[in-house]
Amino acid sequence: MSDLIAYHLEDGIATLTLSNGKVNALSPDVITALNAALDQAEQDRAVVIITGQPGILSGGYDLKVMTASPAQAIELVRQGSTLARRMLAHPFPIVIACTGHAVAKGAFLLLSVDYRIGVEGPFSIGLNEVQIGMTMHHAGIELARDRLRKSAFHRSVINGEMFNPTTAVDAGFLDQVVKPEELQAAALEVARQLKKINMKAHRNTKLKVRKELLETLDKAIEEDQLHPL
Repeated sequence: MSDLIAYHLEDGIATLTLSNGKVNALSPDVITALNAALDQAEQDRAVVIITGQPGILSGGYDLKVMTASPAQAIELVRQGSTLARRMLAHPFPIVIACTGHAVAKGAFLLLSVDYRIGVEGPFSIGLNEVQIGMTMHHAGIELARDRLRKSAFHRSVINGEMFNPTTAVDAGFLDQVVKPEELQAAALEVARQLKKINMKAHRNTKLKVRKELLETLDKAIEEDQLHPL
């Protein structure tokens, strides 16, 4: 589909592979490409798998953009939060096959989908914003509040605690962990199981379950524009 997001459709499953440098930084162009890929997957009525390069899903927002100017940082965060909101309401299931590290916005991708599989290894998963001097944005706080286990929420958002793949399951970032060589097969197996569900019922139930969260995110995204980082 693009140099930044590869799109592969097979048997009703669309695999979106992020490829943007060493850390798979989420730039405006990557977010645009992800939205285009999700548009295509929706047209294809496909269950979606999002994955990254060996060793990393994403290290978060493109720091070159985040440090270029306050206006560019605010706009990138808006785009990223809007993408997360879209993914939470996507009409077909989304699975993430997390290939390694998932940091900051990379970890927020994990919190925006329906099923998350990680891999064993010395990988870091979590929200390190306060570690690098960034005050957490409202939309991020509300997404983490809803998707993380209560015991991990404050440690993650306020303390910037990072988790390994195993502890990330307990925290709520991942649903299961497999060996790296098993990741692709495990993600395809989950996607095949999700293909069996009734998609209309899935969509309608998802919107009911996440109604309050989606409304909260809409307000938080607006607030982040009024009260920048």
